[in-house]
Amino acid sequence: MSHKRQKTTDPMVKMSKALSYLLRHGAEKKGFKLLPGGFLYVDEILKHDEFKSMTIDDLKMVVENNDKKRFTLEAEDDTGRLKIRANQGHSLQVEDLDLEPITDASKYPVVVHGTFQRPYKMIEKEGLKRMTRVHIHFAPGEPGTGGVISGMRSSCTVLIYLNLGKALQDGLMFFLSANNVILSPGNEQGVIPPLYFDKVIDKSTGQVLLRDGVPLNKEIGFTVVTEDMAARAGVVTPEDIAAEFDKKKNRRKKK
Repeated sequence: MSHKRQKTTDPMVKMSKALSYLLRHGAEKKGFKLLPGGFLYVDEILKHDEFKSMTIDDLKMVVENNDKKRFTLEAEDDTGRLKIRANQGHSLQVEDLDLEPITDASKYPVVVHGTFQRPYKMIEKEGLKRMTRVHIHFAPGEPGTGGVISGMRSSCTVLIYLNLGKALQDGLMFFLSANNVILSPGNEQGVIPPLYFDKVIDKSTGQVLLRDGVPLNKEIGFTVVTEDMAARAGVVTPEDIAAEFDKKKNRRKKK
């Protein structure tokens, strides 16, 4: 099943996507220099060839109607000039982006990253990578619950639940963005390894694919790691494998 984004003819959606690209990724390529906090002046954006057809009212409407609250629009204190920024999702390095450090895992009992079946095959082996972006994104809950509006696409088919307490204890850094998305740069390699995954669930079937960093229903040698084994210990020992093998032998004899 494809998860490619569908093209839209809605002019507001097109403007939102153009602004999102500019503020997250393309400012320097288009001749802009981000202000501290990741802002650009609105009047300068509207002078650019790509945005000449956009009015100030259009831009305000894009910001107000964005369901994921991706943008912050505010007036500069000294001059009153309007400026706009993307709240998260940058591949550009941003000075003084408004991020709140997370130090207490108990405040965020559910931290989840959404993905799809195909990329998950690699994530299961190598972990979550920030790729070209500055941060790996998580939602503080499943979309549509408890005011969660951003952090993953609603079309995601695989949910990766993070053990935030363990990750914080091991020195990984996490932040909360202005639109309530949890962000992490990962480790020194820009990765959050699978050992920090509390569980992984196939959203369409409810099947648990991984628990406590251990993939379930995967062939290991001559046996299969079951959810019961992983839940019991968090790791698979030689004794677990031997016990599972003996169970299978006994079941065959009874047949």
